[in-house]
Amino acid sequence: MKALVGYASYLPGYRLAGADIGVRRSDRVVAAFDEDSTTMAVAAAAAIPPSDSANALYFATSTPAYADKTNATAIHAALGLPFDALAVDFCGSGRSGFAAILAAANSGGIAASADVRVGRPGSADEKLGGDGAAALLFGDDQPAIAEVLAVTSLTAEFLDRWRATTSVTGEQWEERFGAERYAELIRTAAERVLDAAGLTGVDHVVLTCPNSGIVKRAATLVKGDKSVVTSPIGFSGACDAALALCGVLDTAEAGETVLMLSAVDGCDALLLRTTSALPQARQPRPVAAQREGGVTVRYLTYLSWRGLVELEPPRRPEPDRPSGPASGRSAPWKFGLRGSHCAECGFIHLPPARVCKRCGAPDRMTAVPVAGLRGSVATYTVDHLAHSPSPPVVSAVVDVAGGGRFTCEVADAEPELLEVGAPVEFTFRRLFTAGDVHNYFWKARVDGRSHG
Repeated sequence: MKALVGYASYLPGYRLAGADIGVRRSDRVVAAFDEDSTTMAVAAAAAIPPSDSANALYFATSTPAYADKTNATAIHAALGLPFDALAVDFCGSGRSGFAAILAAANSGGIAASADVRVGRPGSADEKLGGDGAAALLFGDDQPAIAEVLAVTSLTAEFLDRWRATTSVTGEQWEERFGAERYAELIRTAAERVLDAAGLTGVDHVVLTCPNSGIVKRAATLVKGDKSVVTSPIGFSGACDAALALCGVLDTAEAGETVLMLSAVDGCDALLLRTTSALPQARQPRPVAAQREGGVTVRYLTYLSWRGLVELEPPRRPEPDRPSGPASGRSAPWKFGLRGSHCAECGFIHLPPARVCKRCGAPDRMTAVPVAGLRGSVATYTVDHLAHSPSPPVVSAVVDVAGGGRFTCEVADAEPELLEVGAPVEFTFRRLFTAGDVHNYFWKARVDGRSHG
């Protein structure tokens, strides 16, 4: 198997107050109205430094933005992956996340996973779930941060958690039934994977499961000499295990063993040993730091974001469905946020152009990637009437570092805190959905705002 060479996680910046959902000691991490599993996967994967290992993208989610269209292609375009790189979805359940990891480890590539977990108001899913994303990069063209020692998978059919294709929220059988089945599977998988690697114990254990009874007793099921870690945000679907693994990689030292156990419709085990390259290759912002803080969203507003209540809409009409041909023609700009640089005079065009606006030279352009750059707000406006699931709409003219200027929306905006000159970064979001077509583009976001 290929080695793990990079990792990153993404937690949205909004929080549901614990008092609003009946949780005493914590709040709930929730995605914004313009975030979905596709946009969050982009945020996680884009945080991994570019690599030639990224020759394939395996995207796992149980909440896909499209049911009958490959969601991974939008992620592929946003990341600017090679034309001949495979991009494919692994959809269905939390186990899809491990399947994506296994595929990436076998062939090399990115295993990206993300989910927006929705529970009925007052339900355990609402209280114990969380939204987020993670990305793991496997390859052999750069220093390994962890080597794969062994893999084991056990499968069992029993009813613990399910969701109908026509439903937004899921169901769960009585907790004790699933906990009894999972406990045996977890112990067996742990024993088998350790035997395969010739080990009697491990330093760190990552154990995730949709059954809260298992999460509560994780430390009694499998022993880790230094830690036993569960999901940092509650059950997060397809990214549950990968997100928890990212949290361990944020703190693990070189030469330590990490056993990842993902118990969903069976139990999958991945045993890793970290290397001396890990401390210098940690993600820029640890999971724990992303989990802290955040901006509290009103409960009624959150319910409207998830389509569980309908609020009074803005007075202006809804937008038309995005054009497929137009989106296809502008894909490098729309999904990849790539402008053009005139080789004759150096002028940067955002969006890209064939003929230079400054010197008039035709077809003398080279692509300029903008998504990973920073910028600053030149001016902005706050529109309380424009159509939006979460008004007001804040639009800004952004001066991009290195040259170029364009207008875009501001994500996660707090108008009273925005000002001319504010530093911004760019984030892939959903502008709107019309006619069941999602209109993706990039928004500006006050630098560092997404993680509180």
